[in-house]
Amino acid sequence: METTFIYKTTNNCEIKGDFYPINEENSPLIVYIHGGGLVWGSRNDINQEQISLYNQAGFSVCSIDYRLAPETKLPEITEDIQDALIWLKEKGREKFDIDPERIAIIGSSAGAYLALMSGTFRIKPKAIVSFYGYGDILGDWYTKPSPHFAKMTKVPEALARQLIQNKPISEAPIERRYAIYLYCRQQGKWINYVSALNPATNTQKLHPYCPVQNIDSNYPATLLLHGDADKDVPYEESVKMGQALEKFNVKQQLITIPNGEHTFDQDMQNPVVIQAFDQVITFLKTNL
Repeated sequence: METTFIYKTTNNCEIKGDFYPINEENSPLIVYIHGGGLVWGSRNDINQEQISLYNQAGFSVCSIDYRLAPETKLPEITEDIQDALIWLKEKGREKFDIDPERIAIIGSSAGAYLALMSGTFRIKPKAIVSFYGYGDILGDWYTKPSPHFAKMTKVPEALARQLIQNKPISEAPIERRYAIYLYCRQQGKWINYVSALNPATNTQKLHPYCPVQNIDSNYPATLLLHGDADKDVPYEESVKMGQALEKFNVKQQLITIPNGEHTFDQDMQNPVVIQAFDQVITFLKTNL
């Protein structure tokens, strides 16, 4: 049975986590960060089968919220992830009986981007697992109109702006927010919306938010999983991240899912996906 807690309150916005314990003292912890283009989603998006899989393998699990864009901008969003990690390290043993020295962060899509960002923090996790994540937000795939999303019904800017709230939010269903993301991808304006910066003129200010540009030898061991048929986040993003980690002799591995599309990991009956999760468990046990 999960326990819901508040790890941060800012501007009257409570930011929560759900903790899924195992019956073991001083257990290693998986922190899960949901996807949604930083625009939608919540801690409830974690796959229940995956929670059971991690618990059975001997890991407690914590799925966290964070403030969403564009109401909150990228520096504050990454700050939330930092604060969640610090909260769990400082209060986790007392409140949940976890080992604060054995924390891994797992994310999917934009959540994987934030997981990869956590490797650049002063207080880092011990390991990172990235499901179809990205280390470079300045690539053409995000700064120019997406051919894939351009084929979908065009979203007018007025509709996207109507969906933006006048206060910070940390939970939002896809139904109310997807049009914001779709507009951004159709226009190549995702960075503009989530950071309030124009990538063409603010490259240096955005560099700190590109994990691939900020790797050093202290970066945590990292497992990258990506489908080579992903139409949302290019497979090459994980290839580039792996190559950059290798240059600094960081322990890393890329698992390629043949013909795998975005969110391939939700197909928990697929033998290829089952095998990939076996490799995730092995990686976590080895590195925590």
